[in-house]
Amino acid sequence: MTRTGRDTQTSEELTKLASQPRVLVRRASAPRKEGQCVVYWMQRAMRIVDNPALDVAIEAGNLLALPVVVYFQVIPNYPNANLRHYHFLQQGLRDVAEDAAERGVGFVVRKLPATLEAFLEEVEAALVVGDENPCREPERWRTVLAKKLKLPYWTVDADVVVPSRVFGRSFVLLHHFRPHLNAELPKYLVASAKFKPLHAWKPRKAPPEISLLEDITTGFSKLDRTVRPVDSFTGGTHSALKRLKEFVNLELKDYEETRNHPEARGTSRLSPYLHFGNIGPLTIARAVKKAVTEGKASVAASDRYLEQLIGWRELAVLFVRHEPNYDNWECAAPWARKTLIEHAGDARPLRYSLQQLERGETHDELWNAAQQEMVSTGWMHNYIRMYWAKKILEWTPDPATAFDWAILLNDRYELDGRDPNGYAGIAWAIVGKHDRPWFNRPVFGLVRPMTGASISRKFDAQQYIRQRRGEV
Repeated sequence: MTRTGRDTQTSEELTKLASQPRVLVRRASAPRKEGQCVVYWMQRAMRIVDNPALDVAIEAGNLLALPVVVYFQVIPNYPNANLRHYHFLQQGLRDVAEDAAERGVGFVVRKLPATLEAFLEEVEAALVVGDENPCREPERWRTVLAKKLKLPYWTVDADVVVPSRVFGRSFVLLHHFRPHLNAELPKYLVASAKFKPLHAWKPRKAPPEISLLEDITTGFSKLDRTVRPVDSFTGGTHSALKRLKEFVNLELKDYEETRNHPEARGTSRLSPYLHFGNIGPLTIARAVKKAVTEGKASVAASDRYLEQLIGWRELAVLFVRHEPNYDNWECAAPWARKTLIEHAGDARPLRYSLQQLERGETHDELWNAAQQEMVSTGWMHNYIRMYWAKKILEWTPDPATAFDWAILLNDRYELDGRDPNGYAGIAWAIVGKHDRPWFNRPVFGLVRPMTGASISRKFDAQQYIRQRRGEV
């Protein structure tokens, strides 16, 4: 085949690669002639294992006969991030470095004043691949970058099982979304292709990097260091895979009975790893499916868990992708907005300041225990999170304030905060998003209420409170 023929074939294969539903072409152009590598700008999907964005970069690199290098930029002002989040992030980056070397791709970590654009020029990148994040600020970064670059720039929907563009819209309720999701799942709930890079990345000179053995936040003068790291979770793919193995081998079989018991170890506790992209939902889903075939769990337990992992989580991603006001009360369901406004003047039996809530200083021991769990461990059981958010609505002057304070506390302390799942959960609890109207009552209007007495009948609330006090 002639050189021109090979170039044409490569161009056609690249076009086919970029036309996958998981890939969004942010900037279309021909790869740089005489380019030396393909760069994967890693941001949301911080992993080498089962990473569709990296797979696309490797496949493109193989087509172009070029090596792949993963680039990660540590910035001092990631929205609402504090020392707790950066510590977990750094633990994850150490695993990325180890796994990248094993897979045969380069890995470079830098801090400002270094920039991605400068790195692309330094290594003479032919093409750049990124991952997606539907949240407002990361999406803005990608849009701005696409306008600046002269190289082809693709992003890959790497943290959902079914690419969001397949649906192209959000859904009012889960049962509206479920048939659309179920129709697509068989196409995507399959093992990811393990593309092997055919060319090793060998930089012409040792690139200046930061050491992942030293504190990556050194010099971040404005970073909030009051929210300390926790030892409840260790960041990274290796810890995530270990936790997944424990869950499917020991706990999944009891998931139906224990999932709504905050005092029991009944959930996967993988949400921090999902948020930081240390593990992907496809990896988890396939492990859960395998547990069923091996007789370690029932189909019912698997289905119940996968509805949380895929159904609710991907509904949340669609919500954030298509709702500009996903993090404030303006995203309210119309029926909820109407009745919350009608009840805005209702007397609140109790009111607490943001500081009192943050310190867990309310009359409600169960709520205080939930807040303490979040502050001290960086995580809160999903069932108790619903109660936690609904009581904030009850104890604050208005639903807009309740929403703002819930977001602030969630994003500040939760390792899985600043995430579509958290925003959708708060919107469900406070403004009726993805829920249906309930019975009209003071303060809540038609928004579903929850009381300590009602949920305490479903699990051992006193045991949970004692655990949070360190009494057991």
